[in-house]
Amino acid sequence: MSSFPRVLRLADRCNRWRFLKSRFLRASSCVNVSSRETDRRATAYRSPARTEPVRIGCASGFWGDTAASVPQLIHGGALDFLVFDYLSEITMSLLTAARTKTPNLGYAPDFVHVALAPFINDIHRKGIRVVSNAGGVNPLACAEAIREVIRKAGLDLKVAVVTGDDLMPHRSSLSEVKMAADGSTRPLPRSLHSMNAYLGALPIRRCLDLGADIVVTGRCVDSAVVTGPLMHSFGWGRTDYDLLASGSLAGHLIECGAQSTGGVFTDWHKVPDWDLMGFPVVEVSSDGSFLLSKPPGTGGLVSFGTAAEQLVYEIGDPRRYLLPDVTCDFSQVLIQEVAGVDGGAVMVTGAKGSPPSRDYKVCATYLDGYRATAVCPVGGPRAAEKARRTAESIIRRTKRMLEQLKLEDFSSVNIQILGAEDTYGANARCQSSREAVIWMAAHHKQKKALEIFAREIAPAGTGMAPGLTGIVGGRPRVSPVLKPFFFLHPKAELKVDVHVGGELAETLEEAGPDTLEQEAPPTSAQEEPDTELPSGPHSYRLEDLAFTRSGDKGDSANVGVIARHPLFFPYLKKHLTSSVVEDYFSHVIEPGTENAVTRYTLPGIHGLNFVLQSSLGGGGVASLRSDPQGKAYGQMLLDVKLHGLPDLKSLVD
Repeated sequence: MSSFPRVLRLADRCNRWRFLKSRFLRASSCVNVSSRETDRRATAYRSPARTEPVRIGCASGFWGDTAASVPQLIHGGALDFLVFDYLSEITMSLLTAARTKTPNLGYAPDFVHVALAPFINDIHRKGIRVVSNAGGVNPLACAEAIREVIRKAGLDLKVAVVTGDDLMPHRSSLSEVKMAADGSTRPLPRSLHSMNAYLGALPIRRCLDLGADIVVTGRCVDSAVVTGPLMHSFGWGRTDYDLLASGSLAGHLIECGAQSTGGVFTDWHKVPDWDLMGFPVVEVSSDGSFLLSKPPGTGGLVSFGTAAEQLVYEIGDPRRYLLPDVTCDFSQVLIQEVAGVDGGAVMVTGAKGSPPSRDYKVCATYLDGYRATAVCPVGGPRAAEKARRTAESIIRRTKRMLEQLKLEDFSSVNIQILGAEDTYGANARCQSSREAVIWMAAHHKQKKALEIFAREIAPAGTGMAPGLTGIVGGRPRVSPVLKPFFFLHPKAELKVDVHVGGELAETLEEAGPDTLEQEAPPTSAQEEPDTELPSGPHSYRLEDLAFTRSGDKGDSANVGVIARHPLFFPYLKKHLTSSVVEDYFSHVIEPGTENAVTRYTLPGIHGLNFVLQSSLGGGGVASLRSDPQGKAYGQMLLDVKLHGLPDLKSLVD
């Protein structure tokens, strides 16, 4: 097929972008002289800053994302940069364990063998540059594997690597650390397994400045894989905080792949062609404004709702979204739908930035015993009742065995009957079902104790309830629990190395910003509930009025709520309070947690963000729950009913 029609489409898109900018966007300040002076050394190898928009597509939101994204973006995205985000706290734990067993592993092999190797010739031919944090805990080994792919393809591509995030070599000098949550000082855990600082975008920019075609990093903030290429392309300086905040927002919106193009959207039933799901592309201007879309002819949906939901995903205070390069204020961000774009598109503006902290956030992991999980379907009448009695009987039997062997009791046990709405606590409705699933997990200091537990699951198939159909995945596997431990480390005490072509090219040292970190602005009157709002006899489910999305940070969850119409927002502020949300989720919050739920507002998108402290049972691999990352919390909140409202539908009509 001729490529001429696609060229016309791309040209038309560029013209439409210029028109939309002139119509809708407020120009931001460009790189100023003082920031250029600050970055004089960093610009030594940089080409002149470009003025045309930069197109960046994200092909991976986590380790294990679909292989269909790469060819889609390469051939339909008209990209300058292709980026991949693989790392989460759970992924880092898994990669650390892999490297412990096999020293030349510890990176995401899918990136090398599934994402790059089959398409390396296409990437080279189209001049697309690649940035990924797939290096995990062994980025140098990842880079060597990539160079082998390049050699086999007979190509000449430059691979650069960022190292320095690993703090384990500095362990002896870190007897006490400053906690990220409250600034208190605590000793490091004894059974320390890994320590990785969340690096920023600057080292990635340096790799690109030095001519890298492919950049591999270890731990960095997710958005840095986008912000780094933008700093390189436009010459943004380290003190261009509004621009860095805008670039970070672009990265935040696409870092989870299809989550911004219709994936996990509240109105999932309106999203077409999941099997052809499109992956996100941002077309960023030098002033920081950007268009979010997806390749033509793909499934999914880009709309105000899909983009706004991703904006609130895994954030805390939207006025102080802390990153190594900038402190972002997303509270006044505007998201506007753009008509006439295949699959939908939105224009995003309004991010503001201020100086970052002088510290890096560090995620350490330490061995905290072992865990095992059994998942068993049960069928027939009174399935949930049979399932619960089976699980409780297995635990009682196993505890008796541990006592006989002079072993300690389980540290913790979690039994949930999926299908009986156990995850809803007191809000459960369905009490009877002819199908149910046992979710039973246990934690113990000793592996031996959980091996006994694992052996005692199968006997229930012949000695307990009828209808137990099997054990999903066979006998439960006993695995170590690598628990996260977050602290702060001074930037001035960490050196970051940039390797190009297998050799050390530069060492970067960051002393932190010249200006002091700013406190969050005081709450404005716009954020206070309107006490003069009219009331009425109507009740609405939250889903009638809002979109929701939830995520996790350690043992805390966040639930973002975005009004479906601006006129609904004052009523959400008045009626959906932090106390309402805390009451609804009281069964998942650790008893005794003070100020368990905090509410923040995002007036720009007519949104609220609720942060639920100590609500995930430890979070990640440390949690024994079926939802250790709070993925369903947003969906659960949709059933909350708000009472005493006027006829809101008539307001919209």
